[in-house]
Amino acid sequence: MTASISKSISKNSILLFVFALVTAGILASTYEGTKETIAIAERKAAEKALLEIVPAERIDNDLLLDTLAIPQGAWKLLGLKQGGNIHIARNQGKTIAVIIPTVAPDGYSGDIKMIAGVNLDGTIAGVRVLTHTETPGLGDKVDLKKSDWIKTFDGRSLSNPTADQWKVKKDGGEFDQFTGATITPRAVVHQIRKVLDYVNSQHRELFSHNPRKPTTNAN
Repeated sequence: MTASISKSISKNSILLFVFALVTAGILASTYEGTKETIAIAERKAAEKALLEIVPAERIDNDLLLDTLAIPQGAWKLLGLKQGGNIHIARNQGKTIAVIIPTVAPDGYSGDIKMIAGVNLDGTIAGVRVLTHTETPGLGDKVDLKKSDWIKTFDGRSLSNPTADQWKVKKDGGEFDQFTGATITPRAVVHQIRKVLDYVNSQHRELFSHNPRKPTTNAN
C-alpha cells in the first residue's frame, strides 16, 4: 500500500513538473511574440502625450529620442525620486521648447505625475497629467479627460501671473480650484511653478543643448 502511494505521488509530481515546464514555455513564447507589439504601443502612447504639448508641426526632430538627463540636483525640485529625461523639441536644429517630467507629491490622494512643456520665451507650451489617484468627480478634474482645467496653464509664465499670484484663488491667487476640492489643484499649481523656476534657472543649459554627435571608429 505504501509503495503504491509513493508511486502515485511520484507520478503526479512528474506530471506537475512537465505541466509547469509546458506552461512556462507557453508564457515565454507568448511574451516573445507580443513584447514588440507592446513596445510599439507604449512608444505611441508616450509620443502622443508629448505631441499634445508640442505639436508635430512645430518640430522636425524625434521627441522621444532627443533627450537630456535631469541632473540629480534638480530631482527634489521637480518631485522626482529616480530622475528622468527632459525631451527636447527642435526646429531646424534650434531648441524651441523642453518637456519636463515632474511630480506633485502633495496631491489629496498621493503623487500626481505630469509632464510640462516650456517654450524658449519662458511660456508654458502645455501640461498633461500622466497618472494620479485623486478622487473621482473631484480631484480627477486635473485629468484632461475629465475637464479642460489643465489647459489654463497654456501661455502662462513667471510673469503671467506675477509670483504672488501663482496660487489657487482660495489662497489669493490666479488659478481656479475645483468645487469641493482645493488640495489637488493647489498641488499642481505649486509644482508647475517649480518647473518654471527650474527652466528659468537653467535656461542657457536647456536651450543651447545640442544633439549628441554620433561617434565614429578610427581606422
